[in-house]
Amino acid sequence: MSLAAPAPAPQALRAGLWMLGAVASFSSMAVAGRAVSFELDTFEIMMYRSIVGFVLVLGVARLTGQIGTITTRSPRTHIIRNLCHFTGQNLWFYAITVIPLAQVFALEFTAPLWVLILSPLVLGERLTGTRALAAVIGFAGILIVARPSPETLNMGTIAAAAAAIGFAGSILMTKRLTRTETLTCILFWMTLLQIGLGLACAGYDGDIALPSLTSAPWLVLIGCAGLVAHFCLTTALSLAPATLVTPVDFLRLPVIAIIGVLVYAEPVDAFVILGALVIFGANYLNLWRETRKSA
Repeated sequence: MSLAAPAPAPQALRAGLWMLGAVASFSSMAVAGRAVSFELDTFEIMMYRSIVGFVLVLGVARLTGQIGTITTRSPRTHIIRNLCHFTGQNLWFYAITVIPLAQVFALEFTAPLWVLILSPLVLGERLTGTRALAAVIGFAGILIVARPSPETLNMGTIAAAAAAIGFAGSILMTKRLTRTETLTCILFWMTLLQIGLGLACAGYDGDIALPSLTSAPWLVLIGCAGLVAHFCLTTALSLAPATLVTPVDFLRLPVIAIIGVLVYAEPVDAFVILGALVIFGANYLNLWRETRKSA
């Protein structure tokens, strides 16, 4: 009697596993970004990160025979995606240098809420009552984390909150691109376009700083981690809907909070944790509803 081959893992589970890779990559990128922030500005960090990523993408594409999959079919979508991501990532790199890492990540977790709100316009997905309720609850969590007042509101919290909007736009454009383009094509244009954007923004004053021997390894880590994170994220988005994939990223909060305490002696703010739990609850409500609907 022959044994039947095991059934493949459900698409949603496979997408979740890819997102775990993105969690580890984004967390390591935060540590590396803070390490080089004392020497380079955010535009320079993004430029060097993209150069490292571009070399890696070309090398892997040649080794795997994927060069031919790089097309010019969707220039407008690629440009919009990378403008969103470049803006969000620069704001994120700035935020991690001025406010605690856990607060940055808590506010960044509102990206799925922006995905909920914008997906009907960008992807044609329906805004259901559950999704609308999740968005309202999530934005209540934003108010708890940011506590907007003259005493607590600062440029760091504003930058982190705005970065989430940029990341949401990038997620939505990535989902649209996965309908017609390969991962190699998406990552190729991401790194190439962001080299140009980084070079233009970093060099507008005619002064681009060269990294020191101390910063160079951190920049390589940022480039590798950023590329791996986007590979994992893009793969996850190709397997499951954007509104189902992004909530898995919430695992980053306890990881980065522990790193903040152990490495940077950052206090754990009860309001940040409470607000993050509210935001997580909003996203989990939507995830639970989508899962039941699929079942």
